[in-house]
Amino acid sequence: VQLQASGGGLAQPGGPLRLSCVASTFSLDLYAIGWFRQVPGKEREQISCISSYDGSTTYADSVKGRFTISKDSSKNTVYLQMDRLKPEDTALYYCAAAIDESSLRDNRNIPYWGQGTLVTVSS
Repeated sequence: VQLQASGGGLAQPGGPLRLSCVASTFSLDLYAIGWFRQVPGKEREQISCISSYDGSTTYADSVKGRFTISKDSSKNTVYLQMDRLKPEDTALYYCAAAIDESSLRDNRNIPYWGQGTLVTVSS
């Protein structure tokens, strides 16, 4: 497994959860990293990404102000800190790596996917 996502689980509405994405065979510093999520019956949605060039970050409107993407190069890990979770955040979450942010918008240009980690937000 070259890219591994973890940290999913059951969270209370309004609570936090942190996802991790670790690369085992390449440096995440060389790639733009994106977090995606998918609900059964719906298309996979990119919710955040972090640039390999300048560390700039982008967020989908659905998570802006609640989720934070960050990177720890010493651990070759990208995190997704999720705060003020809502039931509608329940989904299978994936991380992915591509050469740049524009490539993350096209599945054909994404060479690395982590396996999904399930996040369930429920009381």
